[in-house]
Amino acid sequence: MQVEAGPVTDSRPGETTIPALSRAALRTETLIVLALSLGASGVSALISFVGSVTKGGSLKHQAANLNASAAPGRPWLDLTWQLFDIATALVPVVLVAYLLFREGSSLRTIGFDRRKPLFDLGWGAAIAACVGGVGIVFYLFAQGSGANLTVVPESLPDVWWKYPVLVVSAVQNAILEEVVVVGYLLRRLDRLGWTPMAALAGSALLRGSYHLYQGLGGFVGNMVMGIVFVLLYRRWGRVGPLVVAHSLMDIGAFVGYAVLAGHVSWLPTI
Repeated sequence: MQVEAGPVTDSRPGETTIPALSRAALRTETLIVLALSLGASGVSALISFVGSVTKGGSLKHQAANLNASAAPGRPWLDLTWQLFDIATALVPVVLVAYLLFREGSSLRTIGFDRRKPLFDLGWGAAIAACVGGVGIVFYLFAQGSGANLTVVPESLPDVWWKYPVLVVSAVQNAILEEVVVVGYLLRRLDRLGWTPMAALAGSALLRGSYHLYQGLGGFVGNMVMGIVFVLLYRRWGRVGPLVVAHSLMDIGAFVGYAVLAGHVSWLPTI
């Protein structure tokens, strides 16, 4: 990549003075990270949504499957695929960690560390309770109105590793999304000269885009969640609480569906 002459000092205290990448290099780097991760997921979700809409019939009679079996009837092979998918999904986070290290900082810069465990856990739990509760109500409304597909959070076989895999999958989702879409992306957009409002809109739209496979409800609901998460990150400078909150919400959705599906009347199933 092209490197501009002269050093630049980041505004955050305690960081190393480093050579400044050109704006073109920063844009290219950001596009590559997104193309390898959630940007590509956004395009995939759009294609899936178009397929669902053009299929005919109400969206609520179609399913959006999340944690599905990768090798039905072969539990050990299935487990291997599940762990492989989880591990490879975290590669963009490793890439982000390297890119931050290369510029003289680290994941600590975006607040993904163990400096404030009680702060992260406490606020994460509070966010999960508030955002998760509203999210469930909004999903039920969107699905019932036909604006959303019926989300099937898990359809794994009843084997010993089912719940551990669901928990690890939830944590993986949280780490990937909050590190890339909030911490890394906002840092890059700030350095590219985007205004705070433009960066907020970009991050929130990206988050909504890769949930579009669920329908318009998934798009709008996650975009609103993205706005809240960006505002909280701007306030605290930490993705830690957001990772905790996202993990708890996804664990609740995955495990809760596994326990409740077919046993309660209010939970839509297909």
